[in-house]
Amino acid sequence: MTSMPVFFVSHGAPTFAVEPGLIGPLLRQTAARLPVPAAILVVSPHWITPDPMVTASARPETLHDFGGFPEPLYRLQYPAPGQPELAQQLVALLRAQGYRAATDATRGLDHGAWVPLRYLYPEADIPVLQLSMPAWLGAPQAWTLGEALQPLRERGVLILASGSLTHNLYEFRENAVIDADYALAFERWARAAVMRHDREALIDYLNAAPHGRRAHPTPDHYLPLLVAAGAATAEARVTVLEGDMRYGMLSMESYLFE
Repeated sequence: MTSMPVFFVSHGAPTFAVEPGLIGPLLRQTAARLPVPAAILVVSPHWITPDPMVTASARPETLHDFGGFPEPLYRLQYPAPGQPELAQQLVALLRAQGYRAATDATRGLDHGAWVPLRYLYPEADIPVLQLSMPAWLGAPQAWTLGEALQPLRERGVLILASGSLTHNLYEFRENAVIDADYALAFERWARAAVMRHDREALIDYLNAAPHGRRAHPTPDHYLPLLVAAGAATAEARVTVLEGDMRYGMLSMESYLFE
């Protein structure tokens, strides 16, 4: 079976579900040229648990885990099937590597999962599982968790790490017309570091990157990038999927590792 690629996708705000911008069509075009995955595993910062949990529902519900957004967003559904058997296999894989992993048979897919999936696989006909981010996850641990997931790629599972390349909601400006210089600088740095597979720099982003702490006051939306890079190999070909800058500070830039 062909080894499946890994995506890091910046999912931005929930409004991305209805505002595709530059990145939405590009995600669709990119997924269309790839082999059809047997299943998709999503890691999103919107599900954080004490230890790794894996969704094991046969029909995971679409979670609208946000508030204060336009009403049409709450009617959107992504009715992809789950795959409980694969969930058990993933738990066994993680436990064999020392993780205290377990399944959750009731958890649905949060917007960090279903919003980008609406563009990547709009038919919602591929089984989707979600892996939670452990609360203790730091930058080195995120990379290691990605490495632990590598065997899934040989089983036809596409790994989708969903986060945000920049994520300072303290500076969110709904009607921003100018992109923040610090966000653009961090975006340029991240692109170069990802392209050269610079593990040390990506892990040490708070010190190595320009404006690292301003771009990510909290680490949760950055860590999925490290999961994706860890799940890829050092020889992976990286495709930059250019997006716009939402609200002046949310970079939608994403990456494909093949």
